[in-house]
Amino acid sequence: MITIGVEEEYLLVDPASCLPVPLGEQVRAAAGLEPIVDGREVQSELLQAQVEVATPVCTDLEEVGGHLLRLRHALGDAAEKNGCRIVACATAPYREAIPVPVTEQARYIAMRSQAPQLVAEQLVNGMHVHAAVPDREMGVAVLNRIRVWLPALVAMSANSPLWDGKDTGFASWRTVIFGRWPVSGPPPAFDGLADHEKRVRTLLESGVITDTGQLYWQARLSERYPTVEVRCADVQLRADTAVMFAGIVRGLVATAIRDEKAGVPAPSCSPELLQAANWHAARHGLSGLLVDPEGKARSAGDVLCMLIDIITPALDEAGDTREVTSLLHRLLQDGTTADRQRRALAEGGLPALTDLLVTETVAP
Repeated sequence: MITIGVEEEYLLVDPASCLPVPLGEQVRAAAGLEPIVDGREVQSELLQAQVEVATPVCTDLEEVGGHLLRLRHALGDAAEKNGCRIVACATAPYREAIPVPVTEQARYIAMRSQAPQLVAEQLVNGMHVHAAVPDREMGVAVLNRIRVWLPALVAMSANSPLWDGKDTGFASWRTVIFGRWPVSGPPPAFDGLADHEKRVRTLLESGVITDTGQLYWQARLSERYPTVEVRCADVQLRADTAVMFAGIVRGLVATAIRDEKAGVPAPSCSPELLQAANWHAARHGLSGLLVDPEGKARSAGDVLCMLIDIITPALDEAGDTREVTSLLHRLLQDGTTADRQRRALAEGGLPALTDLLVTETVAP
């Protein structure tokens, strides 16, 4: 059984204005969560209006969901004690003219010096799924095989249509913002582990990035854990939708490992086509066509059916099929959270949007 872990980033907002508030350290302290894994369950983020959580290593989706709800509720209570709320939206719908302060850590301060405007606009929150791999060589093989499905995950997870109180026209504006960093977007195809290590070493030696944490590829090898980290998804408004993505990622990784061992050729996709497909997915979400791994434009529903068909044996083996498919059916019926944010703002304005974000973040 492939173990998994999930990291989520949340925004702290004023409950009346929905503006970000720099209370990350106070909320972390008030949450009162003790570390039960290597590192704290609740961590600081780049900007002081953000907090990050990390689940322990989990073997089944029920564990993932239980930990995410526990962490969300603990932070939700801590935020209320400090006069703010946590919201699991992938961009700040509203911002003030004065940037949110950077968390006072050396790495974050250095990033602000390197790219001040990018850091000022980094009010974005993602969901990262770690899936265990036997070794780094297999991890690179997994990256080569799952990269073609990252645009579909971007479309499914879209939860960031708003910026500065306006509709950006994109379902995942976070994807666009993150794409401005030097090393970002879908990862390239690697010719094995040695090629991967050489490319990373060249990037570091160039000085363009200062550490491997600035490899902002949407899927990458973790430096800290024996995992592949899939980080293309917007943070999910509901915890159960996050569970669905954890199951899908595990299914993709398990399928990739099986195919690699069986000698099945890895899917081929040029970097320019994959980048274009990724942009298109961020733009439209599930509301139009998607570009499938072969470069063909298909309905979003057809592409997701292709994805599920491919990973069904892995879902069956892990016992995840029923939960993942039922949650996927709900997603196709209700639309993405980007769609729901737009509807709430159009129908009820700021109060309705804030109520949606605050209530659904801690929904059971």
